[in-house]
Amino acid sequence: MKPTSRLGQPEVGPPAEGAPAQFVHGDGRVELGDVRSLANSRFFNEELAPVPVGKRTWTTYNYFALWMGMAHNIPSYALAASLIALGMNWLQALITITLGNLIVLAPMLLNSHAGTKYGIPFPVFARAFYGLRGANLAALLRAFIACGWFGIQTWVGGEAIYIIVGRLAGSGWRDSAIVAGQHWTLWLSFAVFWAIQMLIIWRGMEAVRRFENWTAPLVSVGFLIMLGYVLVNAGGFGPILADPGKLGWGAGFWKVFAPSLMAMIAFWSTLSLNMPDFTRFGGSQRKQVRGQLLGLPTTMTFIAVVAILTTSGGKVLYGEELWDPAKLADRFSSPIVVVVALVALVLATISANLAANVVSPSYDFSNAFPKRITFAVGGLITGIIGVLIQPWRLYSDPSIYIFAWLGFYGGLLGAVAGVLVAGYWVVNRTRLKLKDLYTPDGVYWFTGGWNWRALVATLVGAVLAVGGAYSAEGSGPFPSGGLIPFLKPLYDYNWVAGLVGAFVVYLALGRPATKKEEISERSGPGRVDPAAVDG
Repeated sequence: MKPTSRLGQPEVGPPAEGAPAQFVHGDGRVELGDVRSLANSRFFNEELAPVPVGKRTWTTYNYFALWMGMAHNIPSYALAASLIALGMNWLQALITITLGNLIVLAPMLLNSHAGTKYGIPFPVFARAFYGLRGANLAALLRAFIACGWFGIQTWVGGEAIYIIVGRLAGSGWRDSAIVAGQHWTLWLSFAVFWAIQMLIIWRGMEAVRRFENWTAPLVSVGFLIMLGYVLVNAGGFGPILADPGKLGWGAGFWKVFAPSLMAMIAFWSTLSLNMPDFTRFGGSQRKQVRGQLLGLPTTMTFIAVVAILTTSGGKVLYGEELWDPAKLADRFSSPIVVVVALVALVLATISANLAANVVSPSYDFSNAFPKRITFAVGGLITGIIGVLIQPWRLYSDPSIYIFAWLGFYGGLLGAVAGVLVAGYWVVNRTRLKLKDLYTPDGVYWFTGGWNWRALVATLVGAVLAVGGAYSAEGSGPFPSGGLIPFLKPLYDYNWVAGLVGAFVVYLALGRPATKKEEISERSGPGRVDPAAVDG
Protein backbone atom coordinates (compact mmCIF):
# COMPACT_ATOMS: atom_id res chain seq x y z
CA MET A 1 0.00 0.00 0.00
CA LYS A 2 1.36 3.38 -0.95
CA PRO A 3 1.81 5.98 1.81
CA THR A 4 -0.54 8.94 1.73
CA SER A 5 0.10 12.66 2.07
CA ARG A 6 -1.65 14.92 4.54
CA LEU A 7 -4.09 15.83 1.77
CA GLY A 8 -5.09 12.17 1.44
CA GLN A 9 -3.39 11.76 -1.93
CA PRO A 10 -1.03 8.80 -2.41
CA GLU A 11 2.61 9.84 -2.28
CA VAL A 12 4.91 9.11 -5.18
CA GLY A 13 8.40 7.76 -4.64
CA PRO A 14 11.31 8.42 -7.03
CA PRO A 15 10.07 7.57 -10.51
CA ALA A 16 11.12 4.36 -12.17
CA GLU A 17 13.31 4.36 -15.25
CA GLY A 18 11.55 6.17 -18.07
CA ALA A 19 9.23 8.07 -15.70
CA PRO A 20 9.02 11.89 -15.86
CA ALA A 21 11.98 13.85 -14.47
CA GLN A 22 9.71 15.77 -12.11
CA PHE A 23 6.48 14.91 -10.40
CA VAL A 24 3.82 16.76 -8.46
CA HIS A 25 2.61 16.16 -4.92
CA GLY A 26 -1.01 16.54 -3.96
CA ASP A 27 -0.49 20.05 -2.59
CA GLY A 28 1.06 21.25 -5.85
CA ARG A 29 4.72 21.16 -4.77
CA VAL A 30 7.04 19.75 -7.41
CA GLU A 31 9.96 17.40 -6.83
CA LEU A 32 12.80 16.25 -9.06
CA GLY A 33 12.89 12.49 -9.45
CA ASP A 34 16.58 11.70 -9.53
CA VAL A 35 18.84 14.50 -8.33
CA ARG A 36 21.89 12.25 -8.65
CA SER A 37 21.71 12.51 -12.42
CA LEU A 38 22.67 16.21 -12.10
CA ALA A 39 25.75 15.64 -9.94
CA ASN A 40 28.21 16.02 -12.82
CA SER A 41 26.69 19.22 -14.16
CA ARG A 42 28.87 22.30 -13.64
CA PHE A 43 25.71 24.23 -12.75
CA PHE A 44 24.86 22.02 -9.79
CA ASN A 45 25.92 21.56 -6.19
CA GLU A 46 24.13 20.22 -3.13
CA GLU A 47 23.19 23.68 -1.80
CA LEU A 48 21.62 24.79 -5.09
CA ALA A 49 19.74 21.51 -5.56
CA PRO A 50 15.94 21.44 -5.22
CA VAL A 51 14.95 20.75 -1.62
CA PRO A 52 13.17 17.37 -1.36
CA VAL A 53 9.54 17.72 -0.31
CA GLY A 54 10.26 15.71 2.82
CA LYS A 55 12.68 18.42 3.95
CA ARG A 56 10.37 21.35 3.21
CA THR A 57 9.27 21.72 6.81
CA TRP A 58 9.14 25.44 7.62
CA THR A 59 5.89 26.49 9.25
CA THR A 60 3.92 29.72 9.44
CA TYR A 61 5.73 30.54 12.69
CA ASN A 62 9.14 29.99 11.08
CA TYR A 63 8.34 32.66 8.49
CA PHE A 64 6.81 35.00 11.04
CA ALA A 65 9.89 34.57 13.24
CA LEU A 66 12.12 35.12 10.22
CA TRP A 67 10.44 38.45 9.47
CA MET A 68 10.49 39.50 13.09
CA GLY A 69 14.20 38.80 13.15
CA MET A 70 14.84 40.63 9.89
CA ALA A 71 12.66 43.66 10.57
CA HIS A 72 13.56 44.36 14.20
CA ASN A 73 17.07 45.72 13.84
CA ILE A 74 18.94 48.99 14.04
CA PRO A 75 18.81 49.93 10.30
CA SER A 76 15.04 49.29 10.23
CA TYR A 77 14.69 51.61 13.20
CA ALA A 78 17.00 54.13 11.54
CA LEU A 79 14.94 53.96 8.33
CA ALA A 80 11.84 55.13 10.16
CA ALA A 81 13.72 57.54 12.39
CA SER A 82 15.43 59.16 9.40
CA LEU A 83 12.04 60.32 8.10
CA ILE A 84 11.64 62.35 11.28
CA ALA A 85 15.15 63.71 10.72
CA LEU A 86 14.08 64.75 7.20
CA GLY A 87 11.21 66.80 8.62
CA MET A 88 8.14 64.53 8.62
CA ASN A 89 5.83 64.33 11.61
CA TRP A 90 4.92 60.97 13.19
CA LEU A 91 1.80 60.41 11.05
CA GLN A 92 3.51 61.24 7.76
CA ALA A 93 6.38 58.89 8.55
CA LEU A 94 4.06 56.05 9.56
CA ILE A 95 1.95 56.39 6.39
CA THR A 96 5.07 56.38 4.21
CA ILE A 97 6.52 53.25 5.80
CA THR A 98 3.27 51.27 5.95
CA LEU A 99 2.43 52.00 2.31
CA GLY A 100 5.93 51.05 1.17
CA ASN A 101 5.77 47.71 2.99
CA LEU A 102 2.39 46.82 1.50
CA ILE A 103 3.59 47.65 -2.02
CA VAL A 104 6.80 45.60 -1.82
CA LEU A 105 4.91 42.65 -0.33
CA ALA A 106 3.22 42.02 -3.70
CA PRO A 107 6.30 41.09 -5.79
CA MET A 108 7.75 39.36 -2.73
CA LEU A 109 4.83 36.92 -2.53
CA LEU A 110 4.78 36.46 -6.31
CA ASN A 111 8.43 35.42 -6.38
CA SER A 112 8.12 33.38 -3.17
CA HIS A 113 5.70 31.02 -4.91
CA ALA A 114 8.42 29.43 -7.06
CA GLY A 115 10.59 28.67 -4.04
CA THR A 116 7.85 26.70 -2.30
CA LYS A 117 6.57 25.01 -5.45
CA TYR A 118 9.96 23.85 -6.78
CA GLY A 119 12.27 23.97 -3.74
CA ILE A 120 14.81 26.18 -5.55
CA PRO A 121 16.78 29.24 -4.38
CA PHE A 122 16.65 32.62 -6.09
CA PRO A 123 19.70 32.27 -8.41
CA VAL A 124 18.35 28.97 -9.78
CA PHE A 125 14.90 30.53 -10.20
CA ALA A 126 16.49 33.38 -12.17
CA ARG A 127 18.02 30.87 -14.61
CA ALA A 128 14.56 30.24 -16.08
CA PHE A 129 14.47 33.80 -17.45
CA TYR A 130 18.07 35.02 -17.70
CA GLY A 131 19.63 31.70 -18.75
CA LEU A 132 21.99 29.44 -16.84
CA ARG A 133 24.84 31.91 -17.23
CA GLY A 134 22.82 35.09 -17.44
CA ALA A 135 21.29 34.41 -14.02
CA ASN A 136 24.63 35.38 -12.53
CA LEU A 137 23.93 38.98 -13.58
CA ALA A 138 20.77 39.14 -11.47
CA ALA A 139 22.23 37.05 -8.66
CA LEU A 140 25.50 38.95 -8.32
CA LEU A 141 23.70 42.31 -8.51
CA ARG A 142 21.58 41.17 -5.57
CA ALA A 143 24.65 39.72 -3.84
CA PHE A 144 26.77 42.89 -3.97
CA ILE A 145 23.89 44.96 -2.58
CA ALA A 146 23.52 42.42 0.22
CA CYS A 147 27.24 42.80 0.93
CA GLY A 148 26.69 46.52 1.37
CA TRP A 149 23.83 45.86 3.76
CA PHE A 150 25.86 43.28 5.64
CA GLY A 151 28.54 45.92 6.14
CA ILE A 152 26.03 48.54 7.33
CA GLN A 153 24.39 46.15 9.79
CA THR A 154 27.78 45.01 11.08
CA TRP A 155 28.93 48.59 11.54
CA VAL A 156 25.90 49.61 13.57
CA GLY A 157 26.08 46.39 15.59
CA GLY A 158 29.74 47.08 16.33
CA GLU A 159 28.83 50.63 17.30
CA ALA A 160 26.32 49.26 19.83
CA ILE A 161 28.97 46.95 21.32
CA TYR A 162 31.37 49.92 21.52
CA ILE A 163 28.81 51.93 23.51
CA ILE A 164 27.92 49.00 25.80
CA VAL A 165 31.54 48.27 26.69
CA GLY A 166 32.19 51.99 27.09
CA ARG A 167 29.44 52.27 29.69
CA LEU A 168 30.92 49.33 31.60
CA ALA A 169 34.66 49.95 31.14
CA GLY A 170 34.76 53.72 31.47
CA SER A 171 36.33 56.57 29.55
CA GLY A 172 39.51 54.70 28.63
CA TRP A 173 37.55 52.61 26.15
CA ARG A 174 35.53 55.51 24.74
CA ASP A 175 38.48 57.91 24.48
CA SER A 176 40.95 55.52 22.85
CA ALA A 177 43.36 56.60 20.11
CA ILE A 178 41.98 57.53 16.70
CA VAL A 179 42.90 55.18 13.83
CA ALA A 180 41.68 55.88 10.26
CA GLY A 181 39.14 58.37 11.53
CA GLN A 182 37.59 56.19 14.27
CA HIS A 183 38.54 55.07 17.77
CA TRP A 184 40.51 51.81 17.60
CA THR A 185 38.10 50.32 20.14
CA LEU A 186 35.24 50.99 17.71
CA TRP A 187 37.17 49.15 14.99
CA LEU A 188 37.69 46.28 17.46
CA SER A 189 33.97 46.16 18.26
CA PHE A 190 33.22 46.08 14.53
CA ALA A 191 35.65 43.16 14.05
CA VAL A 192 34.19 41.16 16.96
CA PHE A 193 30.66 41.62 15.67
CA TRP A 194 31.80 40.54 12.18
CA ALA A 195 33.47 37.38 13.54
CA ILE A 196 30.41 36.29 15.55
CA GLN A 197 28.25 36.37 12.43
CA MET A 198 30.79 34.46 10.36
CA LEU A 199 30.88 31.67 12.98
CA ILE A 200 27.11 31.25 12.80
CA ILE A 201 26.89 31.25 9.00
CA TRP A 202 29.77 28.77 8.78
CA ARG A 203 27.51 26.23 10.52
CA GLY A 204 24.98 26.40 7.69
CA MET A 205 21.34 27.26 6.98
CA GLU A 206 19.90 25.18 9.82
CA ALA A 207 21.96 27.14 12.34
CA VAL A 208 20.49 30.35 10.91
CA ARG A 209 16.95 28.98 11.31
CA ARG A 210 17.53 27.98 14.95
CA PHE A 211 19.07 31.36 15.76
CA GLU A 212 16.07 33.16 14.21
CA ASN A 213 13.59 31.07 16.20
CA TRP A 214 15.02 31.78 19.64
CA THR A 215 15.94 35.42 19.08
CA ALA A 216 12.65 36.45 17.42
CA PRO A 217 10.65 36.87 20.66
CA LEU A 218 13.52 38.80 22.29
CA VAL A 219 14.50 41.36 19.69
CA SER A 220 11.68 43.77 20.49
CA VAL A 221 12.78 44.19 24.09
CA GLY A 222 15.55 46.70 23.45
CA PHE A 223 13.36 49.02 21.38
CA LEU A 224 10.52 48.93 23.92
CA ILE A 225 12.95 49.75 26.74
CA MET A 226 14.20 52.76 24.80
CA LEU A 227 10.67 53.90 24.00
CA GLY A 228 9.58 53.52 27.63
CA TYR A 229 12.57 55.51 28.87
CA VAL A 230 11.91 58.32 26.40
CA LEU A 231 8.17 58.46 27.15
CA VAL A 232 8.74 58.69 30.90
CA ASN A 233 11.31 61.45 30.57
CA ALA A 234 9.50 63.38 27.81
CA GLY A 235 6.22 63.48 29.75
CA GLY A 236 4.21 60.92 27.80
CA PHE A 237 2.85 60.88 24.24
CA GLY A 238 1.47 64.43 24.30
CA PRO A 239 4.65 66.39 23.53
CA ILE A 240 5.69 63.81 20.93
CA LEU A 241 2.41 63.69 18.97
CA ALA A 242 2.08 67.47 19.13
CA ASP A 243 5.25 67.98 17.08
CA PRO A 244 4.01 69.22 13.64
CA GLY A 245 7.25 68.39 11.82
CA LYS A 246 9.01 70.76 9.46
CA LEU A 247 7.29 69.89 6.17
CA GLY A 248 3.59 70.38 6.78
CA TRP A 249 1.18 68.80 4.27
CA GLY A 250 1.94 71.09 1.37
CA ALA A 251 4.39 70.90 -1.51
CA GLY A 252 7.33 70.48 0.83
CA PHE A 253 5.97 67.16 2.10
CA TRP A 254 5.06 65.73 -1.30
CA LYS A 255 8.51 66.56 -2.65
CA VAL A 256 10.05 64.38 0.06
CA PHE A 257 7.28 61.76 0.13
CA ALA A 258 7.81 60.15 -3.30
CA PRO A 259 11.56 59.42 -3.00
CA SER A 260 11.07 58.42 0.64
CA LEU A 261 8.34 55.96 -0.36
CA MET A 262 10.67 54.45 -2.99
CA ALA A 263 13.34 54.12 -0.28
CA MET A 264 10.91 52.29 1.99
CA ILE A 265 10.18 49.87 -0.86
CA ALA A 266 13.88 49.57 -1.71
CA PHE A 267 14.66 48.60 1.87
CA TRP A 268 12.99 45.21 1.26
CA SER A 269 13.33 45.08 -2.54
CA THR A 270 16.30 42.79 -2.00
CA LEU A 271 14.07 40.24 -0.25
CA SER A 272 11.39 40.65 -2.92
CA LEU A 273 13.89 38.91 -5.22
CA ASN A 274 15.49 36.30 -3.01
CA MET A 275 12.66 35.13 -0.74
CA PRO A 276 12.78 31.79 -2.66
CA ASP A 277 16.00 31.21 -0.70
CA PHE A 278 13.71 30.78 2.33
CA THR A 279 10.39 29.68 0.86
CA ARG A 280 12.12 26.70 -0.76
CA PHE A 281 11.88 25.15 2.73
CA GLY A 282 8.15 25.94 3.06
CA GLY A 283 5.74 23.22 4.19
CA SER A 284 3.09 24.62 1.84
CA GLN A 285 2.16 27.74 -0.10
CA ARG A 286 -0.39 28.61 2.55
CA LYS A 287 2.18 28.46 5.35
CA GLN A 288 4.72 30.71 3.66
CA VAL A 289 2.10 33.21 2.47
CA ARG A 290 0.41 33.39 5.86
CA GLY A 291 3.74 33.69 7.64
CA GLN A 292 4.82 36.58 5.43
CA LEU A 293 1.46 38.35 5.58
CA LEU A 294 1.61 38.16 9.37
CA GLY A 295 5.32 38.93 9.45
CA LEU A 296 6.35 41.82 7.21
CA PRO A 297 3.53 44.40 7.61
CA THR A 298 3.08 43.86 11.34
CA THR A 299 6.73 43.76 12.36
CA MET A 300 7.73 46.72 10.21
CA THR A 301 4.76 48.76 11.39
CA PHE A 302 5.70 47.96 14.99
CA ILE A 303 9.32 48.97 14.55
CA ALA A 304 8.23 52.08 12.64
CA VAL A 305 5.91 53.20 15.44
CA VAL A 306 8.58 52.59 18.07
CA ALA A 307 11.27 54.37 16.03
CA ILE A 308 9.08 57.35 15.20
CA LEU A 309 7.91 57.85 18.76
CA THR A 310 11.36 57.29 20.25
CA THR A 311 13.07 59.66 17.81
CA SER A 312 10.37 62.31 18.30
CA GLY A 313 10.73 61.89 22.05
CA GLY A 314 14.49 62.23 21.76
CA LYS A 315 13.93 65.49 19.91
CA VAL A 316 11.79 66.72 22.83
CA LEU A 317 14.46 65.66 25.34
CA TYR A 318 17.66 66.63 23.57
CA GLY A 319 16.57 69.21 20.99
CA GLU A 320 17.78 67.24 17.95
CA GLU A 321 16.66 64.29 15.83
CA LEU A 322 18.98 61.44 16.79
CA TRP A 323 18.04 58.89 14.12
CA ASP A 324 20.74 56.36 15.08
CA PRO A 325 19.32 54.42 18.08
CA ALA A 326 22.75 53.56 19.47
CA LYS A 327 23.65 57.25 19.65
CA LEU A 328 20.28 58.09 21.16
CA ALA A 329 20.67 55.38 23.82
CA ASP A 330 24.12 56.74 24.60
CA ARG A 331 22.44 59.96 25.77
CA PHE A 332 20.42 58.13 28.44
CA SER A 333 21.55 58.74 31.99
CA SER A 334 20.86 55.19 33.23
CA PRO A 335 23.72 52.77 32.41
CA ILE A 336 21.42 49.78 33.06
CA VAL A 337 18.88 50.97 30.50
CA VAL A 338 21.62 51.58 27.94
CA VAL A 339 23.24 48.17 28.38
CA VAL A 340 20.02 46.11 28.41
CA ALA A 341 18.57 47.96 25.43
CA LEU A 342 21.69 47.74 23.30
CA VAL A 343 22.32 44.06 24.09
CA ALA A 344 18.86 43.32 22.74
CA LEU A 345 19.59 45.48 19.69
CA VAL A 346 22.83 43.60 19.06
CA LEU A 347 20.96 40.28 19.04
CA ALA A 348 18.36 41.80 16.74
CA THR A 349 20.98 43.02 14.31
CA ILE A 350 22.77 39.66 14.14
CA SER A 351 19.45 37.95 13.47
CA ALA A 352 18.54 40.36 10.68
CA ASN A 353 21.96 40.38 9.11
CA LEU A 354 22.23 36.60 8.86
CA ALA A 355 18.79 36.15 7.32
CA ALA A 356 18.60 39.19 5.04
CA ASN A 357 22.19 39.81 4.03
CA VAL A 358 24.21 36.60 4.25
CA VAL A 359 21.93 33.77 3.12
CA SER A 360 21.18 35.28 -0.28
CA PRO A 361 24.70 36.25 -1.39
CA SER A 362 25.99 32.89 -0.12
CA TYR A 363 23.69 31.19 -2.62
CA ASP A 364 24.42 33.82 -5.26
CA PHE A 365 28.21 33.43 -5.11
CA SER A 366 27.79 29.66 -5.05
CA ASN A 367 25.64 29.92 -8.19
CA ALA A 368 28.47 31.72 -10.00
CA PHE A 369 30.95 28.92 -9.23
CA PRO A 370 28.90 25.90 -8.06
CA LYS A 371 31.84 23.50 -7.90
CA ARG A 372 34.15 25.86 -6.00
CA ILE A 373 32.05 28.01 -3.67
CA THR A 374 29.96 26.43 -0.92
CA PHE A 375 27.28 28.18 1.12
CA ALA A 376 29.79 28.84 3.94
CA VAL A 377 32.48 30.17 1.60
CA GLY A 378 29.88 32.42 -0.03
CA GLY A 379 29.08 33.81 3.41
CA LEU A 380 32.75 34.53 4.05
CA ILE A 381 33.01 36.36 0.71
CA THR A 382 29.97 38.42 1.71
CA GLY A 383 31.63 39.38 4.98
CA ILE A 384 34.85 40.48 3.30
CA ILE A 385 33.14 42.58 0.62
CA GLY A 386 30.90 44.06 3.33
CA VAL A 387 33.99 45.52 4.98
CA LEU A 388 35.62 46.70 1.75
CA ILE A 389 32.52 48.71 0.80
CA GLN A 390 33.19 51.04 3.79
CA PRO A 391 29.70 50.92 5.36
CA TRP A 392 30.47 53.72 7.83
CA ARG A 393 30.29 56.13 4.88
CA LEU A 394 26.91 54.86 3.61
CA TYR A 395 25.41 55.18 7.09
CA SER A 396 26.81 58.59 7.90
CA ASP A 397 23.93 60.80 6.71
CA PRO A 398 20.15 60.21 6.36
CA SER A 399 20.05 61.88 2.93
CA ILE A 400 22.76 59.58 1.56
CA TYR A 401 21.20 56.59 3.33
CA ILE A 402 17.74 57.14 1.81
CA PHE A 403 18.12 59.02 -1.47
CA ALA A 404 21.47 57.73 -2.74
CA TRP A 405 21.98 54.24 -1.33
CA LEU A 406 18.38 52.96 -1.01
CA GLY A 407 16.98 54.88 -3.98
CA PHE A 408 19.62 53.86 -6.51
CA TYR A 409 19.82 50.16 -5.79
CA GLY A 410 16.04 49.92 -5.35
CA GLY A 411 15.58 51.03 -8.94
CA LEU A 412 18.04 48.41 -10.20
CA LEU A 413 16.40 45.59 -8.28
CA GLY A 414 12.95 46.74 -9.36
CA ALA A 415 13.99 46.00 -12.96
CA VAL A 416 15.05 42.46 -12.04
CA ALA A 417 11.78 41.90 -10.16
CA GLY A 418 9.84 43.02 -13.24
CA VAL A 419 11.52 40.33 -15.37
CA LEU A 420 10.94 37.58 -12.80
CA VAL A 421 7.26 38.38 -12.26
CA ALA A 422 6.56 38.72 -15.99
CA GLY A 423 8.45 35.54 -16.87
CA TYR A 424 7.13 33.29 -14.11
CA TRP A 425 3.50 34.38 -13.92
CA VAL A 426 2.65 35.58 -17.42
CA VAL A 427 5.00 33.86 -19.89
CA ASN A 428 5.65 30.54 -18.08
CA ARG A 429 2.39 30.48 -16.09
CA THR A 430 4.28 29.17 -13.01
CA ARG A 431 5.53 26.07 -14.85
CA LEU A 432 9.25 25.29 -14.86
CA LYS A 433 11.37 22.30 -15.89
CA LEU A 434 13.50 21.53 -12.86
CA LYS A 435 16.13 19.42 -14.58
CA ASP A 436 16.69 22.03 -17.28
CA LEU A 437 17.56 24.62 -14.62
CA TYR A 438 20.78 22.67 -13.98
CA THR A 439 21.80 21.34 -17.40
CA PRO A 440 23.12 23.20 -20.47
CA ASP A 441 21.14 21.05 -22.91
CA GLY A 442 17.72 22.23 -21.72
CA VAL A 443 15.29 25.00 -22.60
CA TYR A 444 16.93 27.53 -20.27
CA TRP A 445 20.23 27.52 -22.10
CA PHE A 446 18.79 30.03 -24.59
CA THR A 447 21.82 31.38 -26.54
CA GLY A 448 25.10 30.36 -24.96
CA GLY A 449 23.47 30.40 -21.51
CA TRP A 450 22.06 33.95 -21.89
CA ASN A 451 18.53 35.13 -22.62
CA TRP A 452 18.94 38.43 -24.44
CA ARG A 453 15.27 39.32 -23.85
CA ALA A 454 15.75 39.42 -20.09
CA LEU A 455 18.97 41.40 -20.44
CA VAL A 456 17.33 44.03 -22.65
CA ALA A 457 14.31 44.29 -20.35
CA THR A 458 16.54 44.69 -17.30
CA LEU A 459 18.67 47.32 -19.00
CA VAL A 460 15.65 49.37 -20.11
CA GLY A 461 14.06 49.12 -16.67
CA ALA A 462 17.30 50.11 -14.95
CA VAL A 463 17.87 53.13 -17.20
CA LEU A 464 14.31 54.33 -16.63
CA ALA A 465 14.73 53.84 -12.88
CA VAL A 466 18.14 55.35 -12.16
CA GLY A 467 19.18 57.12 -15.35
CA GLY A 468 17.92 60.37 -13.84
CA ALA A 469 19.61 59.86 -10.46
CA TYR A 470 20.25 63.20 -8.77
CA SER A 471 21.31 64.64 -5.44
CA ALA A 472 20.63 67.98 -3.85
CA GLU A 473 23.46 70.40 -4.48
CA GLY A 474 26.48 69.36 -2.43
CA SER A 475 24.67 66.56 -0.55
CA GLY A 476 25.25 63.39 -2.53
CA PRO A 477 27.16 61.52 -5.25
CA PHE A 478 24.95 62.47 -8.21
CA PRO A 479 24.71 65.75 -10.20
CA SER A 480 21.83 67.99 -9.15
CA GLY A 481 20.47 67.97 -12.71
CA GLY A 482 20.46 64.17 -12.91
CA LEU A 483 22.77 61.73 -14.69
CA ILE A 484 20.41 61.86 -17.69
CA PRO A 485 18.52 65.13 -17.17
CA PHE A 486 15.28 64.29 -19.01
CA LEU A 487 14.90 61.14 -16.85
CA LYS A 488 15.31 63.06 -13.59
CA PRO A 489 11.54 63.11 -12.78
CA LEU A 490 11.45 59.30 -12.92
CA TYR A 491 14.12 58.93 -10.25
CA ASP A 492 11.63 59.95 -7.57
CA TYR A 493 9.68 56.82 -8.58
CA ASN A 494 12.73 54.64 -9.29
CA TRP A 495 11.53 51.25 -8.05
CA VAL A 496 8.16 51.53 -9.77
CA ALA A 497 9.80 52.79 -12.98
CA GLY A 498 12.26 49.90 -12.98
CA LEU A 499 9.69 47.20 -12.27
CA VAL A 500 7.05 48.42 -14.73
CA GLY A 501 9.58 49.19 -17.48
CA ALA A 502 11.24 45.75 -17.30
CA PHE A 503 7.89 43.96 -16.95
CA VAL A 504 6.47 45.56 -20.09
CA VAL A 505 9.62 45.14 -22.17
CA TYR A 506 10.05 41.49 -21.21
CA LEU A 507 6.46 40.73 -22.20
CA ALA A 508 6.89 42.62 -25.46
CA LEU A 509 10.03 40.63 -26.32
CA GLY A 510 8.91 37.35 -24.81
CA ARG A 511 7.65 34.38 -26.75
CA PRO A 512 5.31 31.55 -25.75
CA ALA A 513 6.86 28.14 -25.25
CA THR A 514 7.10 26.01 -28.39
CA LYS A 515 6.03 22.39 -28.38
CA LYS A 516 9.63 21.37 -27.86
CA GLU A 517 9.91 23.63 -24.84
CA GLU A 518 6.42 23.06 -23.44
CA ILE A 519 6.60 22.25 -19.76
CA SER A 520 4.42 19.46 -18.42
CA GLU A 521 4.05 18.50 -14.80
CA ARG A 522 2.68 15.00 -14.41
CA SER A 523 1.06 13.96 -11.19
CA GLY A 524 1.57 10.61 -9.61
CA PRO A 525 -1.29 8.11 -9.33
CA GLY A 526 -4.46 9.68 -8.07
CA ARG A 527 -3.09 13.22 -7.98
CA VAL A 528 -5.11 16.28 -8.75
CA ASP A 529 -4.00 18.85 -11.27
CA PRO A 530 -1.51 21.16 -9.48
CA ALA A 531 -3.19 24.19 -11.03
CA ALA A 532 -6.25 23.38 -8.94
CA VAL A 533 -4.46 23.29 -5.61
CA ASP A 534 -1.30 25.31 -6.00
CA GLY A 535 -2.12 28.83 -5.05
